Amino acid sequence: MAKFQSLHDAVRDNLRDGDTVAFEGFTHLIPHAAAHEAIRQGRKDLTLIRMTPDIIYDQMIGMGLVRKVVFSYAGNPGVGLLRRMRDAIENGWPRSIETVEHSHAAMANAYEAGAAGLPCAIFRGYRGAGLKDVNPEIRSITCPFTGEELAAVPAHRPDVAFIHAQKASKRGDVLVEGIIGVQKEVVLASRRAVVTVEEIVDDFDDLHPNLCVLPHWTITSIAHVPGGAHPSYTHGYYERDNAAYLEWDKVSADRDLFMTWMRKNVLEAGPEAFAERVKGL
Repeated sequence: MAKFQSLHDAVRDNLRDGDTVAFEGFTHLIPHAAAHEAIRQGRKDLTLIRMTPDIIYDQMIGMGLVRKVVFSYAGNPGVGLLRRMRDAIENGWPRSIETVEHSHAAMANAYEAGAAGLPCAIFRGYRGAGLKDVNPEIRSITCPFTGEELAAVPAHRPDVAFIHAQKASKRGDVLVEGIIGVQKEVVLASRRAVVTVEEIVDDFDDLHPNLCVLPHWTITSIAHVPGGAHPSYTHGYYERDNAAYLEWDKVSADRDLFMTWMRKNVLEAGPEAFAERVKGL
């Protein structure tokens, strides 16, 4: 059942050293504030799962929290490389990390399998692809009905999921609008789920019944963090901060500049700073 907490307490109570964790959001609703709190609390030896890792994973990797990343495509969206991730892979700074790469289809199917309580995902994919030659988790299975060869990958079952959403009701139900991505599946696949939201409302009585609503019994903790997806956007609240993504390309290219930026904007800041950053967007 959903518990309303501060972001500090929600991370403290739900994210532990060595956990497998997913910070999910696709294009918008990326839970930057939650990731920053994990950095401030100094979590370590995390296995990160994410479709299209972007700058929040770059920041967590650069701060030494991560030992392994399971992902499909990694990059600063619309800009270029994840330079802190690349530095860790190529040079072991600040530590070496293990990587497990999948296709987008494999990641989405693995979340869906985890949400359904299945041990693996089975789908059409990877035919003629070289990725299966370097990822031993990609296997083949023969359909017992048709004889067709299909791809199989382990289900994603994170210890904890973090997502951002527009609204939570006072009962603890969560409303997600706009591009849904895999937020629903990651919450259902995870043992614990933390949601940061733009606002808390009495109920959803005036909303269309076919909107995506995560019921309170699927959520562990809810934290009210306005602006918590910045610099990604939150549909209906603020736009994507393109300048911040361009700035990150320069900041992340230099280790000293990166550490200076992290001290100012993460270690010495709090979740309340996100509300200020989205003013005027």
